[in-house]
Amino acid sequence: MLNKYPAWKNILILIVVILGFLYSLPNLYPDDPALQISHELTELSEGDMPVITSALEAAEVYFFGEEIETESIRIRLNNLDDQLRAKTAIEDALGESYIVALNLAPTTPSWLQAIGAGKMNLGLDLQGGVHFLMEVDMDAAIIRRMEDNLSNVRTILREQRIRSRGLNLISNSHLEVRFANAEDRSQARSELVTIFPELQMQNRETEGVFILDMRMLPATALQIQTDTLQANRTTLLNRVDTLGVSEPTVQQQGSDRIVVELPGMQDPAQAIRILQRIATLEIHLESELGASSLSYETYDYEGIPVNVDNNVVLQGDRISNAVYQLDQNSQPSVVLSLDAQGGNQMNRATRDNVGRRMDILLIETKSRTITSINEDGEEIENIEFYEEKELIMHATIQQALGRQFSITGLTPREASDLAPLIRSGSLAAPMTIVEQSVIGPSMGQENLDQGLLGVQVAAGLVVLFMLFYYRTFGMAANAALIMNILMIVAVMSSIIPATLTLPGIVGIVLTVGMAVDANVLIFTRIREELSEGAPAQKAIDAGYNRAFTTIIDANLTTFLVAAVLYTIGTGPVRGFAITLMIGIITSMFTAIVGTRAIVNLIYGGKSGKTLSIGSYRMKAKQDDLNIAVGSK
Repeated sequence: MLNKYPAWKNILILIVVILGFLYSLPNLYPDDPALQISHELTELSEGDMPVITSALEAAEVYFFGEEIETESIRIRLNNLDDQLRAKTAIEDALGESYIVALNLAPTTPSWLQAIGAGKMNLGLDLQGGVHFLMEVDMDAAIIRRMEDNLSNVRTILREQRIRSRGLNLISNSHLEVRFANAEDRSQARSELVTIFPELQMQNRETEGVFILDMRMLPATALQIQTDTLQANRTTLLNRVDTLGVSEPTVQQQGSDRIVVELPGMQDPAQAIRILQRIATLEIHLESELGASSLSYETYDYEGIPVNVDNNVVLQGDRISNAVYQLDQNSQPSVVLSLDAQGGNQMNRATRDNVGRRMDILLIETKSRTITSINEDGEEIENIEFYEEKELIMHATIQQALGRQFSITGLTPREASDLAPLIRSGSLAAPMTIVEQSVIGPSMGQENLDQGLLGVQVAAGLVVLFMLFYYRTFGMAANAALIMNILMIVAVMSSIIPATLTLPGIVGIVLTVGMAVDANVLIFTRIREELSEGAPAQKAIDAGYNRAFTTIIDANLTTFLVAAVLYTIGTGPVRGFAITLMIGIITSMFTAIVGTRAIVNLIYGGKSGKTLSIGSYRMKAKQDDLNIAVGSK
């Protein structure tokens, strides 16, 4: 029968509408301003609450909820002013070793949370927070790789018993090895050429010294830069994820920069400490007796001074994973897994040094605030970064090691802290903050209010136009439009969690217009069929069927453009693209399937029914019934 959906299809559409409503519903529940309190080394418990409560009482700040989680405490407050005052009071009471982060606590009812319904994540421009532009030191990444190569060359020459007159790092991409004669150089080159395919080798002589130049190929340097940027991006993303910030953004910008945005955070100094709390490992050997005083550094290990050879056996960027577990003696340990090249380096270094001590250094990049007076006599604060090294393992090599080995001798707390710190914190190259800005919560709320007002005005104008111009059919299009907005919100909230930004709201506004564009094509086609004398039922069916191809083509091309924008764009461009892509998909469903279902319920299979579609308000012909019957 023309224009009649089977019952199962109507039920399916109804289920989709109900799910769209349910999964968009949490956005009606505003979040409570909150503080999340944690400690750099220890877990918090109820025993920490009296100090927090006393600090809030002294500051005359009222809080109405507390949530004690595994490693932190979260308290709920009434407004943003109380949140900022409470943060200052708690920081003063607890000290610098505690992390007090601004946060938002959801108020979504538990029954909605049980079905996985949540709120849309708001971007920096709608919620406020901090923005950083961080630059990766690419030269340091290449130097680190060349230093790694230098260490490997030294080991290989020692293994093959090839005598050299010294290894020198000439520049960040140039390594030279000196020999007493051409035969040693030739033998060394034949050994090294297969192991270091990324290095270009060339012979030269000067003042009776035979030199083998090893230069990094430009393609290799470019690949190192690409890998370094991606590795640092992953490190930063893992680091800020542990903070509890709602939907942080860590994106590549250009060839050597990374943008970090932390929505809801208002303290740049705190954010810097979190971003720079990066750790990595270096593996060395204990300095041999009689070595030059310049070849080692002395570290304290359990009260005993240990001379650690400056030659690095393995850099931290060769560590692919770190897992905390108990060893065969039920003692805490951290199991390190190395990549293929790292495993080879470790094997070569340890098989020739069985019985010698191996030292593992934990290197943390930290920051401190330096106060100085400028030329105008004003006091200014600058952030200074520094490295802190700690000897965490000093053990005898019992046998040659491979791609996996354990760090032992740690306390349970040290082991459980070290594993995630190494796993998420190994930087392939140093980074500096070249730009930072703060967007206050009030400005973010103003952007959100204005953006929502824009959506409401746009939707209102479209609803009035469609109702005035297409009458009953316009009412069906408006119902589909409302359903479309609910589905966009539902998809972005729970089904495909995405961050809503101000450009994203612009994408929704554009989608509001595009959502009825398909209906305009359909309704125009119906009016054309009616003007040519087609029966009402046949005109409706032809309107939807013949406009379908045009609708698909128009929306598909727009979707492809949005996909390209999302792929190559950053920040605001991606925010616009994601909402546009989601809106196109949902509008295709609501405009074609949704309005067809409503029109079918009103006109489907009914003869002699007057169509209300603007100026073409006509009574169906008598043969409508015959058409409907004949189509069975």
